[in-house]
Amino acid sequence: MKGNKFDKLFLRVLFILNLVFLIPIILRKPPIKDWIVVYLFNAVTNGIIDKFLTSYNIVKYPVRFVPKIFNTHILFDFLLYPTFTILYNQATMKDKPFAMFYKLLFLTIPAFLIEVWAMRKTHLIKWNKGWKWYHTFSSIIFKSLTTRLFIGIIRKVSKKQKIRE
Repeated sequence: MKGNKFDKLFLRVLFILNLVFLIPIILRKPPIKDWIVVYLFNAVTNGIIDKFLTSYNIVKYPVRFVPKIFNTHILFDFLLYPTFTILYNQATMKDKPFAMFYKLLFLTIPAFLIEVWAMRKTHLIKWNKGWKWYHTFSSIIFKSLTTRLFIGIIRKVSKKQKIRE
């Protein structure tokens, strides 16, 4: 029971820190509409993917926010990872592919190490059915690059539409 208290406190601290940093991150670099699109795209796809993973018991979250309503990790899916994705997209807004990739590694490795720590030392996450660290790491890399590609396509379409006007 003592471990659960630490886990819940850890989640609350992450929640508060994320809320404190989210607004300045969104507002710090224009265009704000891009960051809102990135945030929403990432949050929605995270929810869908995490629902699939929890439905098939590939990943479990024994301690989570609103456990009677959600089986997924709503803090990570709808706040932490989308905020991270905004930071990544802001940092790579004008970068070429190689720079985008190494910046992604630079940002992802610390977050990934925190997840591995949480998996081993807390009751926040449990991997099942052969899910290993490299699945999580590669899926975060792939998902971040997919989101970056998505906003890149939106920017190109938007630019072409402005030229036609």
